[in-house]
Amino acid sequence: MTATVHRLNPHGTPSLDPLMALVAQDLNLVNSVILDRMQSQIPLIPELAGHLIAGGGKRLRPMLTLASAKLLGYEGTRHHKLAASVEFIHTATLLHDDVVDGSDLRRGRRTANIIWGNPASVLVGDFLFSRSFELMVEDGSLKVLKILSEASAIIAEGEVNQLTAARRIDIGEERYLEIIGAKTAALFAAACRIAAVVAERDQSEEMALDAYGRNLGIAFQLVDDAIDYVSDAGTMGKDAGDDFREGKMTLPVILAYARGNDDARAFWKEAVAGRRISDDDFMHAVALVRDSRAVDDTLARARHYGQRAIDAIGGFADGAAKRAMIEAVEFAVARAY
Repeated sequence: MTATVHRLNPHGTPSLDPLMALVAQDLNLVNSVILDRMQSQIPLIPELAGHLIAGGGKRLRPMLTLASAKLLGYEGTRHHKLAASVEFIHTATLLHDDVVDGSDLRRGRRTANIIWGNPASVLVGDFLFSRSFELMVEDGSLKVLKILSEASAIIAEGEVNQLTAARRIDIGEERYLEIIGAKTAALFAAACRIAAVVAERDQSEEMALDAYGRNLGIAFQLVDDAIDYVSDAGTMGKDAGDDFREGKMTLPVILAYARGNDDARAFWKEAVAGRRISDDDFMHAVALVRDSRAVDDTLARARHYGQRAIDAIGGFADGAAKRAMIEAVEFAVARAY
């Protein structure tokens, strides 16, 4: 099979519409599984879970499972429950993240922890994790179970790694990439890879899809972290400056600190330590990030990982699925433009 070269073009107007159209019928079946499995005799569980699950998320990760199955020509139904399992893992981590971060907004709406409190959010997150593992077990594949359970453990490790890195000015780019590779990219990779397992494809295709998802996940998070310094709550779906106020050493801060003069470095040390978190301080941080070209270079790295994602599926046959998956990468990067 001859690979075709496709170059990332972040300045076009890419959309998720081709991906959504490609998997629309399958996604309806996945949503039915999600709706069924989030039910409980305890009314608070579906109420709280439904607030987040129905809260406007694009279902990107389960869509990637479905699209990867289309790319491989898989015509079975096993991927429906597994895509729901992927979404439950993602939703559970969001519930836990919002508690850890003390977030007020998620996708432009009040977070579950603000409405129902931290204990309920943590416990419903645990419930959704349990549901995800039920779905994995029902599939019956030990390999699928291994891939998704390992991804769940890696995500948790990434979140703990990020927690221990918070408010530490000495966090460098290598540690940062390690964190986002775990907390974001691991689930993207697993979501794509399991399609090759259910389609009974060989290891090379399995790992090509893993690489596509992993690189897309890194690009996606890099863009998110850049947007935090150039956007507002309406665009971002969370309060602009959340990362800044939480003392997170994201790549824009790492680069701005490394390139700053003595005054800029003194400011960043105070800010990361939590002593400069006013709106004026945030605006000063935005100016420092802009003047040091830290956002530009963060987005350049995102384009690099996006191109790696596209290259990873270069060997698959051209068609609607491949084109939609390529455009999904372009969309992920173009969100910042």
